[in-house]
This record gives sequence, structure tokens and C-alpha cells, in this order.
Amino acid sequence: MITDDAYMARSLHLLGEWDAALAALDPDTDPELRAEIAVDRWFFRIEGHDEAEKAVAALDPASPTRHLLTGRLAYSRLLFRRDPRPDDRAAAEAGYRAAVESGDERGDEKTRAWAEYHWAVLLDNIDEDATGAVPRYERALEVATASGDGLFESYIIRHLAPHKEPAERLAMLRRSLHLRAALGARPQTIASQALLADNLAEDDPERAELMRVFRPGAEELRIGWLLSEV
Repeated sequence: MITDDAYMARSLHLLGEWDAALAALDPDTDPELRAEIAVDRWFFRIEGHDEAEKAVAALDPASPTRHLLTGRLAYSRLLFRRDPRPDDRAAAEAGYRAAVESGDERGDEKTRAWAEYHWAVLLDNIDEDATGAVPRYERALEVATASGDGLFESYIIRHLAPHKEPAERLAMLRRSLHLRAALGARPQTIASQALLADNLAEDDPERAELMRVFRPGAEELRIGWLLSEV
């Protein structure tokens, strides 16, 4: 049963109130949730890397969450070019592979699917290996849609969309945006607004409106990688 503190932290996390979400958690409870929130804060704000790394290191070494978050930290250092380490590429893939294997061993299809998704993003954004990435996205998408997990689906189709023809690409980007907005996932919604705008023609009125509305939210939440692009 989820505790009141965890419920509050998850709600604040969804809104992009990462500091408040972490403050809502007892330091001695919910270590996996604390680590997830700390890693997300680093990813969106590009702030608090050391705290995120410590939170991940505090998890059970056999935990699939630890494997997955270790991979995400290594990947994000590469992606953002923030003090990348020589072994980050290998560490990211090793973390995702371990999470996939853990999901298989535990019969946890969702854990495996999230690891497949993140592995695909690594192949896609770091290696530029669409041939390796797309099948992993598609396997993860099957699990997300079968389980009715709209937020997970929104992540996958956001990254799968660039590999589609223009009409399908825009349809997928819009669906990702609508799923996130319906679920109240504010940082992800803002990111989707920015990506959809970037894929529309420069003279499209929808593009201008999206540009107008996403910037204040990005500034308020201090989404580092969006602010660097505006």
C-alpha cells in the first residue's frame, strides 16, 4: 500500500516539483522513489547530479531500478556532455541489459519494457543506430499499450515518431502530447509542446502558439535542455 508521503511525492513529481517531492519523502523510506525523482530532476534541470548518483548508489545492487537508473545517469552525461566518463557508453548499456535480464528473471514485463525503451534511446541518440533502436521501441510499445500505461506510451512514441513518415510522425507527436497533458505530467507536456513545434513548418500558426506557451513553463521549471534551445 502506498504511503501518504509517497503519494504526495509522486504527485509533486508529476508536476515537475522535484525539490518538493524529495522533501516530502522520509529520508529512510522509499529509497527507489527517491532515486527516481532525483534522477528525473537531474535529467530535466541538469542540476543535482551528485545527489542523484548517491541516491542510486544507496539502492540494493541487485535492484532492477538501480540498474536502470545507473544506465540513465551514464546516458544523460553523454547526451548533455556534462562531465562524461570514459566508460559511460558501456555503463549505460550494461545497466539496461541488467535491467532487461532482471525483468526476465522476475517475470516483470514492465521492467523489461522500460529497459528496452531506454536501451533504444541510447542506440538512437548516442549511436545513431535506428536499425537497433526501432525494434526495441516497438517491443516496449506493445507492453505500454497492452497495459494501458499512457505515460509510458507517450515516452516511446515521442522517440519512435522521428522514424516515421511525416503524417504519422506528427500524429504520434500529438498523441504523446495529449497523453501527457491528460495525465497532468507537466514537464513531459512542455517537452512535447517544444518537440511538436520543432516538427511543424515555420509559418504554421500552431507552431507559433506552441512556442509561445511552452517557454514560460520551461523557464518556471528550469528545464535546462529546453532553455538552451530557446
